[in-house]
Amino acid sequence: MTSLRRDFRYGFRMIRKSPGFAATAILVLALGIGANTAIFSVVNGVLLRPLPFSDPDQLVRIWHTPPAKNFPGINRFSVSAANFYDWKQRSTSFDSMSIYNFFHADLAGEKPQVVRICRVTDGFFSVFRAQPQLGRVFTADEDQPGRGHVLILSQALWKSQFGGDPNIVGRKIDMDGESYTIVGVAQPNFRYPDWAQAWQPMAWSDQEKSVRGEHHSIVVARLKPGATQKQAQAEIDAISARLSDQYPADDKGWGAIVVPMHADMIGDVRPALLVLLGAVGFVLLIACANVANLLLAKTLARQKETAIRAVLGASSGRIVRQILVETLLLSASGGLLGWFMAQFGVSAIAAFFGDNLPKFMDISPDAWVLGFTLLVSIATGVAAGLFPAWRLTKSNINEALKSGLGRTDADASGNRARSVLVVSEVALSLILLAGAGLMIRSLWNLRRVNPGFDPQNVLTMSLPATTHEFPTLASEISFYDELFPRLQAMPGMESVGAIDSMPLNGEGGSVQPVQIEGRPVVAMADQPEVGVRFVSAGYTRTMHIPLIAGRDLTDADAPGAQDVVLISETMARRFWPNESPLGKHLTLSFFPGFVRTVAGVVGDVKDEGLDDPQTTGTLYFPMKQLTLPPKTTWSGFSMGLAVRSSTPVAQLTPEITAEIHQLVSEQPIEDIATMEDLIATSLTQPRFNMLLLASFAGLAMLLAAVGIYSVLSYAVRRRTREIGIRMALGAQVRDVLRLVVADGMKPTLIGVAVGIAGALALNRVVAKLIYGVSPTDPATLAAVALLLAAVAFFASIIPAYRATKVEPMTALHEE
Repeated sequence: MTSLRRDFRYGFRMIRKSPGFAATAILVLALGIGANTAIFSVVNGVLLRPLPFSDPDQLVRIWHTPPAKNFPGINRFSVSAANFYDWKQRSTSFDSMSIYNFFHADLAGEKPQVVRICRVTDGFFSVFRAQPQLGRVFTADEDQPGRGHVLILSQALWKSQFGGDPNIVGRKIDMDGESYTIVGVAQPNFRYPDWAQAWQPMAWSDQEKSVRGEHHSIVVARLKPGATQKQAQAEIDAISARLSDQYPADDKGWGAIVVPMHADMIGDVRPALLVLLGAVGFVLLIACANVANLLLAKTLARQKETAIRAVLGASSGRIVRQILVETLLLSASGGLLGWFMAQFGVSAIAAFFGDNLPKFMDISPDAWVLGFTLLVSIATGVAAGLFPAWRLTKSNINEALKSGLGRTDADASGNRARSVLVVSEVALSLILLAGAGLMIRSLWNLRRVNPGFDPQNVLTMSLPATTHEFPTLASEISFYDELFPRLQAMPGMESVGAIDSMPLNGEGGSVQPVQIEGRPVVAMADQPEVGVRFVSAGYTRTMHIPLIAGRDLTDADAPGAQDVVLISETMARRFWPNESPLGKHLTLSFFPGFVRTVAGVVGDVKDEGLDDPQTTGTLYFPMKQLTLPPKTTWSGFSMGLAVRSSTPVAQLTPEITAEIHQLVSEQPIEDIATMEDLIATSLTQPRFNMLLLASFAGLAMLLAAVGIYSVLSYAVRRRTREIGIRMALGAQVRDVLRLVVADGMKPTLIGVAVGIAGALALNRVVAKLIYGVSPTDPATLAAVALLLAAVAFFASIIPAYRATKVEPMTALHEE
């Protein structure tokens, strides 16, 4: 222990003697360790840390799997009420099961507001084993028709709307013009689903429970102790097969899938996080190689000192320990600095991921992340110091004792070792640069995608609807009939329209079965599905969606007139590939009894994302001709408003808001954004992936450049005598430049070749994260190879230039 303390004291003295070297090594390690800590903190919070519920491994979500021929590219679908109740009653693998959906409601109070209510069936809180902070959970009786006028508040709503009143339980409030009793307040850490502001019993009627063809809800369940996902899946498969036989009109071809809740909730971000974790691992390896290179130069300059210590009785192990102690001191300092850097990195990552991460997932650094940082710091110190220490023990003691101070002595084997480290740095850097290059190409391709409309000068906003403001369907349609002329009369207004699901808003839209006239009549389960959008007259004109054939919708497409629809190009090709669809007839199965005529064909719109393949097609339904489907209770439908103006649209918000509130004083207005903002938001995830990977790649390239520079600088110092002799014998400046630059470019080019091979093997990992470019794109590989070679060339120039300043006579007189 005494000798170890001496090693630490000696290590501190050596670090203080070389402050420039120490600062460089600590900064390099801090960048590598900090990047790893930041990404691991997110990975820990999202992928490794269990969900904040009791026994989270037992929690699953159950989805429908629709018939592939009717739903190309869609493998998970929301659930119908009747099928849920059959699953719940016939299964034995589940301890509890519940279904939920949502609606908007007007909540009265000191600050009236529209809130998102999560409607749940009996057993919802039992699935999560959640108990409220105040009050109680719902009873089975309250999930009956007419008895569901009770609420459990979220923590956020309790505090914002009711001031955190501890006596809130039992209080009656007005919601949508009806009286509700607050029976509980959720715990602060219970936020499922994370958009819910309050929970209410579903209270379906027997008629609503019997609906099989409409899929609007999500099922959560808890496995029984000892039951496995595989067993539950087999049981649900068997039940689905029986339902398909028993109810072929609705369930033929429909299956179900049981998915662990954790995996289901983070599925979209998992690939990106794993790629980024691998990328920062490469950065750390490059940092290790860089510091190892610096240490190798430093330790080889101490060969004579080491030889003297060996002669005085120091063993190889003792010498190795001394070097490792010094590198551990450096890596510990780098780890401490990296930990503070990671705090800012985590905040930036959380801001970029935004809504892609469930709000109850905590990604802030915790004890596990601190332990990871300590482990990485120790491992980095050992990895960076082990090779230089081992190399030092292989020095020839006699030769070292005969040498002078070591400044100009040749060291061929040391040069080879340093070159190998440079090759490694360059190869790893090229792999990261190739991945970043693919991300950049992908983002560029996405930005060039035609969304199917003109986003310039278009302002959008969401108008949530409740039965309080609009007690009937006719009242809501009448509101828009009055609103549109008011907005159209505003100065600079070109056109106005509305749609039930705005493109690229992240919420998707309705998908419904359709029966084509003249085709065999089949059960609903066998009918093809298309996207269905409810739109006002003027919507396609406002968005500049091109009219390909036929006519646009007009105000004349109202009740009593011929029932018409517009269809997209993809839908036209899908159902009428070799003929004109104009005048053809179809029936939406959720609205039976209404035969609709195709009045026009419009261009495809990227509804779900700019990378949306548009395989099913879209149907546009005139809002004025909307009727309630059978067995459906009116609850209001939210619409997205779109306006196009020749004046800056951002300035129109106050005027539009005033016009809306003149008609309905308490009408909420949400999600105000330009269409260009929505497009930019849809690119947030690929932009984040690109920026982070490009940052890591840039950091790796910088570290590689530092490595090349340090190796050449050391080599020039070691070869001062040789260069002086060459210049004394007539070597020109260009000859010396060529000599030194060639020494830097040789390992670089070898590293580039190795890196290209590695990139070809590994870039397939990012295949799911890129769009419109091959993972093995030769242009990208060539570009990053040239970039890295150019950086290496410029990193070689400064040491080469210094070499030309060697005075031959001075060099010849050096020891």
